[in-house]
Amino acid sequence: MNVTLYPAETRGHSRLAWLDSHFCFSFADWFNRDRLHYGALRVLNDDWISANSGFGTHPHDNMEIVSIGLSGELEHKDSMGHAQRITGEDVQAMSAGTGITHSEINPSPDQPCHLLQIWIIPDRKGHTPRYDQVHFPAEGRKNRLQALVSPDGTNGTLPMHQRAWVDRADLEAGLKLELPSVDEGSGLYLYLPSGELLCEGHQMRAGDALTIDGPGTSHVEALQDSQLVVIRVPLR
Repeated sequence: MNVTLYPAETRGHSRLAWLDSHFCFSFADWFNRDRLHYGALRVLNDDWISANSGFGTHPHDNMEIVSIGLSGELEHKDSMGHAQRITGEDVQAMSAGTGITHSEINPSPDQPCHLLQIWIIPDRKGHTPRYDQVHFPAEGRKNRLQALVSPDGTNGTLPMHQRAWVDRADLEAGLKLELPSVDEGSGLYLYLPSGELLCEGHQMRAGDALTIDGPGTSHVEALQDSQLVVIRVPLR
């Protein structure tokens, strides 16, 4: 088992009048040849979108896109006819497949929206575009992992065209948690939107990421109240 910490200050950063975004992987004008992807995980952006602002209509194709609301609201509209709002307890999973267009706007007149934008490379190109959204109550992730996304969309999770899983937890200080196990050729990508925790001898702070490659048992311990996102993906 190989463990690597990626401190928050090593992320890419873009600050516009309406958007403050941190990039865990090469994105937009930020390029780092050592941060192109982690297996099938291609993008993880930590976005703050200003009130009455957002992403205008733009295209995607051949990508699995997951949006996790952390606070505020985001209004989604797409070429498939969906018009829905993402709140701090909602998760959106969209298969761009053969091609879609969509927009994401913060409708609040005065409150920012905070969300994580995750892109995962699908198992093949050419899937039929698809949109799903589920409300995940906060009590379901208190001091435990709450399953959000899975390959087959079972047990209330959102489906994904990839052998990938996304989980989320809100941990109280002092809580110890066992992480999902992975098989040979897979890995865990941990991202900490807020808080501080210890994982396999590495201290993680807000904005840090950590990877765990290969099989083995691993744990985290919250050093203060923390939000944690865990992504399991194939590495090849």
